[in-house]
Amino acid sequence: MSMAEYKGKVRNIQDTPFGYTMSVIGGKWKMVIIYLLAENQPIRFNDLKRQIGAITFKMLSSQLKELEADGLVKRKEYPQVPPKVEYSLTDKAETLLPVLEKLCEWGVKNQNN
Repeated sequence: MSMAEYKGKVRNIQDTPFGYTMSVIGGKWKMVIIYLLAENQPIRFNDLKRQIGAITFKMLSSQLKELEADGLVKRKEYPQVPPKVEYSLTDKAETLLPVLEKLCEWGVKNQNN
């Protein structure tokens, strides 16, 4: 369904496909995490933290758990000492990459305007 089909009918944004999408990828860090995973997967937690920089360990852990629960991130744990965990995108998350590409294109066109 397109946005036009909901024009004038929206009572609660959460009841729309847009609302669902924003509940899954909304917030300050989720799209950043998806972008970095697309560029560097699989990636370990500390490497991801290093690339993001400003995010706390607790927030990164929380965001990864939410993305995993929503089926966008795979967590692979290796049984070794010290523990090794890698994160990568699921097939479902891969379908978001064209949207990210469009956002990047928009940024290129509008960054210096």
